[in-house]
Amino acid sequence: MSQLRLNPLTGRWVTIVADRAQRPTDFAPRSAQVEAEPDRPCPFCPGNEESTLPALETLDEGGQWRMRVIPNLYPAFDGDEPFAVHHLGPVHVEAEASGIHEVFVYTPRHDGGAHLATDEQAGEVMLLLKRRLQQHAASSNVRYTQAIINHGREAGASLAHPHGQLLGLPFVPGEILEEQRAFSRFDGGCILCATVEAELAAATRVLFATEHVVAISPFWAGTPYELLLVPRDHDLHLTDSSDDVLRGMGVAIRDALLALREVHGDVAYNLVFHTAPHHYNGAYHWHVHLFPKLVTTAGFERGTGVMINIVPPELATEQLRKVSVGA
Repeated sequence: MSQLRLNPLTGRWVTIVADRAQRPTDFAPRSAQVEAEPDRPCPFCPGNEESTLPALETLDEGGQWRMRVIPNLYPAFDGDEPFAVHHLGPVHVEAEASGIHEVFVYTPRHDGGAHLATDEQAGEVMLLLKRRLQQHAASSNVRYTQAIINHGREAGASLAHPHGQLLGLPFVPGEILEEQRAFSRFDGGCILCATVEAELAAATRVLFATEHVVAISPFWAGTPYELLLVPRDHDLHLTDSSDDVLRGMGVAIRDALLALREVHGDVAYNLVFHTAPHHYNGAYHWHVHLFPKLVTTAGFERGTGVMINIVPPELATEQLRKVSVGA
C-alpha cells in the first residue's frame, strides 16, 4: 500500500511508493534511453496486451484497438479506503494513498506521439479523458484527478511508447489549492478569462487563437517556452466542456507540440491538465500547461521556489509563431 506523508514545512502531501522502485527504468544511468531493457517487448504495443493488466476501456476499429486505458502496474494510488489522517506524534502525519492510477495508451504506434495525431485522433483523446474523469468522479474517495503526459526520460517517462496517466487522488493537491485561491481572490471575474482578453489585446505572447482555445506563453512563464492553453468557454471542470471544445483543445495541444518540435526537435515535455476538483463549485477555469524540459531545475529554484526563465515569453512566442500551423 502506498502512503501519504505530510510535509509540515509546506503543508503538502508526499507520496511514498516503494513498489515503483521495482520498475526496470528507475535509477537507470542518466545517459540511458527511456527503456532500460531495450530487448524487452513493449507492453503497450499491439500483440503484447497480455503484458498489462486487463483494459478498463478500449477504442477499437476494424478489430484493432486505437486507444486503451489500463490500470498502472505500479500504482502510486490504489484502493477505495476513505481519506483518514493519522498523527504519529507531534510532527509526523500520514494517510493511506488510496485512489486510482491508470495509464491511457493513446496510440498503438510505438513511434507515434501526440504531435502526429490527426484532428479526429486528437479529439478522441480528449473525449476519452472526459469519460475517465467522469468515472473517477463517481468514486467516493477520489477528490481530484490529475491527468498528465510525460514525453522523454528527462520528463519522467518510463517507457518510450506514447502514453499518459490518470491519477485519482483522495485529496486536493497543493498546486490546485493555490490556483483555487488565486481564482477566488481575483476581483475582475475569472483570472484566466481576463488573462486571455489581455493577451489577445497585447498579441505579443499569443501563439495562436482558434474558435475554442487560446495558446499563450504566459507573462509569468517560469521556464523557457512554457505554454498555457485556455478554453475560451468558461467551464470549471474539463467534463463540463462540450465535445466541440474538447476536440478543439486536442487539436490545439497537437499544434503547440508541433511548433515546439519545429524549433527544438524531439524535446521532452510534461503536459499537465488542471481542472476543478470533483464536485467543486467555486471559482475555477480548467486549462492545460505545457512544460518543455529544456533546462534543469537547479538549487536556487528548488531552495526558493523562484523560477529563473532565460527566454522571455515574448521571444519564445515570436520564435514559435514563425513555425506554428495554428497561427
